[in-house]
Formats: sequence, C-alpha cells, structure tokens
Amino acid sequence: MSASITFFPVGCGDMTLVRLADSNATAVLVDVNIRTAADDPDDATRDVAGDLRERLPRDAQGRPYVDAFLLSHPDKDHCSGLETHFHLGPLSDYPDDKKPDTEKKIVIREIWSSPLVFRRASKHHTLCSDAKAFNREAKRRVQRFRDGIGNADGERILILGEDENGKTDDLGAILVRAGEYFNRINGNANAYFQAHLLAPLPCQDDDDVELLSKNHSSTILNMQLASSALRPDSCRFLTGGDAEVAIWEHVWARHKHTPDVLAYDVLQAPHHCSWHSLSYDSWSQLGEKAKVAPDARAALGQARFGAFVVASSKPIKDDDADPPCIRAKREYQEILSSASGMFLCTGEHPKSWAPEPLEIEITAAGARKKAARSSAVASVAAAAAPRAG
Repeated sequence: MSASITFFPVGCGDMTLVRLADSNATAVLVDVNIRTAADDPDDATRDVAGDLRERLPRDAQGRPYVDAFLLSHPDKDHCSGLETHFHLGPLSDYPDDKKPDTEKKIVIREIWSSPLVFRRASKHHTLCSDAKAFNREAKRRVQRFRDGIGNADGERILILGEDENGKTDDLGAILVRAGEYFNRINGNANAYFQAHLLAPLPCQDDDDVELLSKNHSSTILNMQLASSALRPDSCRFLTGGDAEVAIWEHVWARHKHTPDVLAYDVLQAPHHCSWHSLSYDSWSQLGEKAKVAPDARAALGQARFGAFVVASSKPIKDDDADPPCIRAKREYQEILSSASGMFLCTGEHPKSWAPEPLEIEITAAGARKKAARSSAVASVAAAAAPRAG
C-alpha cells in the first residue's frame, strides 16, 4: 500500500489521516471535526465519519482503530465528535463488539498530547465536552504509565513538549521535547516515518505565555513520510493546527539558520487559511493595507518543488472573511509560484457544492494529488460508454 495524506471536508476545521507505506498501513489521525450535521442521514453535510471508517484497518476483534491520534489543540473544530465516534477508556470496557461495523467506536491505540498547549488554551476559553474528554483520557494514560501498566494498545500516550514546573520530568520515556525528532508510533520505531516537533515552545516569562496563547498555540509537526524503505524522505508534511503569527515568528527565530527543518511538500495552511498566521493586521479592517510579518512568512514559505498547500476550510471567497482569507490564499499561491506548486481547498474539492475527501498520494517521485472518486467514476463511465460512428 502506498503512503497517503487524506484531508476530510469538515468546513473550517481539521481532520487529516496519514497512512504509511509499511506493511501494517499504519494510521495517524490529526484532529477530528465530525459535526452533528455530518452524522444526520437527512442532512447534505458530507458523512466524514463514514469516509474515515472506510479508510481504517480493523484489529483481531474487528474493531476499527488508529495507531495514533494527535489533537493539535483543544478547540471545538479540532475535536468535535471524539466522544461519539471514538472509544475512550480501557479496552477491556470496549462496548461495541456486537454492533455492526459501521456503529463500532474507533480505538485509539496511542494518544499524542501536548499538556502545554492544553494549559495555554484552557486559560483563555472554556473547553468543550470533547476536549474535556480527551484531557481526561490523556491523564488516565499518563497515570497508567506511571503505574507501570501503560504499555499496551489503547493505553499508550506520547507527550509532545515539556509541561511547566517540571510536571513531565518523570515521563522521559514517553516525552518528546521541542526540537527533537521521533519515529515511534504506538510504542514502536517505524522506518517509514519521522517527525520533528517544532512547537509548542517553552516560554521564558508570563508575557510570552500570554502572547502565544492569544495567537492560538498549537502542536506543530513536520512529518517525513517514506514511499518505500529505500526512499525515507519522499514527502514532508507540515501541520500546525491553529498556530498564528507569533508562533511562526518564534519557530523561524529558532530555525532560520537551518530552514530545511521547515521544508515541506504538503503544508496544511494554519488556522484554516487565516490571515493571522501571516500577519498581526486585521484583513477585514485594513484590507490590502494589511502587512505580512516577514518572519512568519519565511517560516511558512519553505515549499519544496511541486509542493501543495491545503486549506482545510469552507470555500474561499473574495471578501473580508477570515478564516478562510482570500489574502492568505494569495500569499500561499505566491509562495508556491516559485516552486511550481498548487493551492487546494477541502471545501472546493472537487466541487464546492459536493466536496469529497482530498487525497495526496506519496510516491517515489514525491506527493501527487489523486483524482476525486466521483471524477474517477465519471471518467470510467465515459470510457466505457459506446461511441458513435
């Protein structure tokens, strides 16, 4: 099986599935946004839960699972549907074995969690029920590790970034610090994957914490995905949740002398193609007078040849909305122009009135966009149709 990245059409929210090219087709899910309307069979909203399930493996008990689930930060549009569609708690309490496959909750073999991002977010807004449920499950798994019984499917957790005041000092075996690389998924090293943790960054003072919090601090990973055992660097996927301008300036300050660590073949446009990932200025108030923050743009401008920038958002219109923002789209298109790249939007693929999952296949030659399923079906039907004459 080839490696792939699938972006699901979830409006202005994130839900991305990474599949590796290893024999197990390892599955890593980044965020989830399964809205109530998407679960309503009488609503026209895309059934992204069904789209996700059909792409997931099953374990020996017939349970759908992801090998790892990363919550970039605990905003509602990044964790909606978690309690409804995913099993939280010990696997011994799994309740759905007698249910039809389409009704079984998805098992999370390993959680990837950032306590620092959670702490910053919770200081500034009330967490939704799904975010609270994720936090409880993360804490449960940390305690299982501390008790010496957390090394099993459905119990594992990987901590991304040190917490404040030494609260993660005893978690070295399951801790990745900012700036470090890791290739462990569900407790095992994987030769088809490597990730560089770029954020959250530790702060020096309270003012810094306040600044990063207001600018949507998120986990930022640059994943290196292999197309085969012989081509470990076939694709780099840079994902950063809702990280905004101050975060990207901090990241650039740390890595401007080694910009290759930010190089990407696929970039998930931060905060659903928000202008505030590139600027401190208000697009709605200043319009074309709004200025780009050069360091943030530099951090987000390390496109490799043929790169894609994907906006996980509703359709992008030429108006004063933000996110998604037409000015941000134009900025990414300018970045891509020198790399012969392509800008894509999940809410417009393949049509704005009927979006489908957007799939990027990882090949030996790099990343390439797969044809939409409806387009592929139409092409097959056209080819099979009798011709006149």
